[in-house]
Amino acid sequence: MKKFSSKRSIQVLAHIMKEYGILNVVISPGSRNAPLAIHFGEMDEMNSYSIVDERSGAFVALGMAQSTKMPVAVTCTSGSASANYYPAVTEAFYQNVPILVLTADRPTDYVDIFDGQTIRQKDLYQLHSYGDFQLMEDDRDGSEDYNFQTVKKAVELCIEKQGPVHINIPLSEPLYDLVTELPTFPSIEKTIQKRPYDLPPNLVADWNISKRILILVGTRAYSEELQAQLSQLVKNHSVVVLCEANSNLHHEKFFRHIDRYIYNFSDEDFKIYAPDLLITVGQNVVSKKVKQFLRKSQPKNHWHIDEFWQPDTYFCLTQKVETKAEVFFGKLLNHIKLEPQPYYNLWDVLRDKKDAKHKEYVNRTGFSDFNLFWLISQKVPANFNIHFSNSSAIRYAQLFDFNQNKIYCNRGTSGIDGSTSTAMGFAIKNENPTLLVTGDLSFFYDINGLWNQYIPPYTRIIIFNNGEGNIFKIIPGPDKANSNILDEFIATTHQKNAEHLAKHFGFEYIKVEDDNTVERVLDNFFNPDVQPKILEVCTQAVENAEVLRSYFDFLSGKDVKTPWDADN
Repeated sequence: MKKFSSKRSIQVLAHIMKEYGILNVVISPGSRNAPLAIHFGEMDEMNSYSIVDERSGAFVALGMAQSTKMPVAVTCTSGSASANYYPAVTEAFYQNVPILVLTADRPTDYVDIFDGQTIRQKDLYQLHSYGDFQLMEDDRDGSEDYNFQTVKKAVELCIEKQGPVHINIPLSEPLYDLVTELPTFPSIEKTIQKRPYDLPPNLVADWNISKRILILVGTRAYSEELQAQLSQLVKNHSVVVLCEANSNLHHEKFFRHIDRYIYNFSDEDFKIYAPDLLITVGQNVVSKKVKQFLRKSQPKNHWHIDEFWQPDTYFCLTQKVETKAEVFFGKLLNHIKLEPQPYYNLWDVLRDKKDAKHKEYVNRTGFSDFNLFWLISQKVPANFNIHFSNSSAIRYAQLFDFNQNKIYCNRGTSGIDGSTSTAMGFAIKNENPTLLVTGDLSFFYDINGLWNQYIPPYTRIIIFNNGEGNIFKIIPGPDKANSNILDEFIATTHQKNAEHLAKHFGFEYIKVEDDNTVERVLDNFFNPDVQPKILEVCTQAVENAEVLRSYFDFLSGKDVKTPWDADN
């Protein structure tokens, strides 16, 4: 016989979550949130997942929400447990991923009297959430009606804003009183509103007089509709579309490798290639070079298209388009002229030149991080979702073609802290296999991302272990520090590997340390197996930062030598 929590506030919460289709919940252990764990665990409709580490658990929930495109709930006990949710909450906030954060709490009059596991939880995430709510305890007058309306408002806000919403839930003892029957709750009138969008006539006029139209697409999920719309725009060379690996757009006329094309732009190039109309879509852009380019170019018009965010990233924003990109371009295409423009040909000539140099350099390289990413792009099956960690991983991914894969990376705050946990959460809820490509520091930082029993056997992880945070040898600035300081405190050089961790968490483990085996291993790595797999590629013996710098120098037309030239 099933036994549910006797707490009326929890019964109301669970009922409303079920009504709105929030059926996945990540539960971290504790006593104060035991009523939630018991109640959700007994509900037939609810899929409950036990994740011990709250920081990891919140990122797991984020990955699940990315995968299902539905809100996912997380719940923890009181005290510092709730503070451990904060990194994932900020990531979800800037990515617009819906997470319903349910923190159990001590009674309100226990705060700041030094009762165990008690902190100021009310409004804990208010700077990085779309709503912060607190329920009343069951013994307060009017608590049931208040809690019903509060939970309904919180859930609808989470769905409407597609982002994190917090409900703090004070609970008094006893926590383990149970019932076998649940009350009947009133039906719910859903009041989520869709905002209509009307295309301003002046935008059509501005488009039709613009000769140099540049569309830049940042981080966003794959959209077949948007891809078809932008494909129509580039069909006869009316516009230039720049996109990145995690823009999830694929068309032979899109420019998908921004840094490859603009890395060495001079001040004169900034003028030559500048648009007069800039249209930006989606969220965070990885390339710092394109930000520099557009901030210097200062287009006459800049429209940003997004439901939730209207950032003036390039310091020239003239039009906030607060709707989905698919809605905007669907309306725009009915009114604009699509005429061939020399601006496209200007970029196309640049692309042909840089792509040829890229292929030449790839053919010169051997065992290195750079070469590994090229091999991955050639070997990964089309049905794999790929999660790239920050920081070096996503930057390497920008240089190569992942034409059939859906790409994900936590670029909301661009931290390394939850890359593994996010990827594992995504893998748990997706019917297609997931590949995580991660650097060593990112992997070791988030070890607890593997601490769960739900990881599918077709999950794959590739660690490129260069023995440090190699990004700090790549970006300008850190090289000015004393080499000992750089190695110990910034790049954090180490000698660790993942072999024992893989065994501990039930992964098959393969280690590669030379270029004679990495390609052969990759041929079998993605084949189905009874265990998930980790491939660790150890490149500590290679000057990976120098290889990447030489790549960009080569694109710029400089005569460079690679470590493998003597072997040719």
